[in-house]
Amino acid sequence: MSARFEELGWGPTPIGEVSLRRRLDPVTRVDVFEVKLGDEWLMSSQFTVAEEALAHHGLARLGDRPVDVVVGGLGLGYTAASALEHAAVRDLAVVELLEPVIEWHEKGLVPLGPVLTADARCAFVQGDFFAMSHEGGYDPAAPGRTFDAVLLDIDHSPRHLLDDGSAGFYGLEGMRAVASRIAPGGVYAMWSNDPPDADYVAILEQVFVDVEAEVITFPNPLQGRDATATVYLASTPSE
Repeated sequence: MSARFEELGWGPTPIGEVSLRRRLDPVTRVDVFEVKLGDEWLMSSQFTVAEEALAHHGLARLGDRPVDVVVGGLGLGYTAASALEHAAVRDLAVVELLEPVIEWHEKGLVPLGPVLTADARCAFVQGDFFAMSHEGGYDPAAPGRTFDAVLLDIDHSPRHLLDDGSAGFYGLEGMRAVASRIAPGGVYAMWSNDPPDADYVAILEQVFVDVEAEVITFPNPLQGRDATATVYLASTPSE
């Protein structure tokens, strides 16, 4: 059994101090890995169903053809690892602003780090997803490259932002920028911790087609009830 609480990593970043900790949950009696930005919770291994659904539901729209995928936000790696479960994924770029988070995966300090680093299809890209959406795309070696899917899990919701750097991104200009990085017939999907936002859906419908806000339900044993999150799904028009 691990220690009741242990800080595994810490580091400064452009948007504040980030830390990785492992604790033994007193209710479930399993180790929980958590990432915090200052006092803000970024990611927990305790509840990962919606992060995994982001990948599975997004990629389900693309069928079995070979696809290149971007994950915006590494976190603890659950969206990226779920994407790699799809044999059709031939290339996965995971864009992460916070360099310590990438290092924790490369050093094997988080459970899925060895899974991601061992898969030759997966590459970490240290950078600002939001700026890259506007300024040349997600592959520094190939500016302007398009991908078949962009799976975004950075902010808590289109309204609950982690940092001012994404302010305005969930409006028309930002959605048009991300759509320009997706090939025709591709997919944009985003995780949100909030209920479906009708205003955001309306913005998506001005840029994409086949827009839906899918509610993901999962058990919360700590509260003895179900919890929910939202996965937004949208497609770029086919040529």
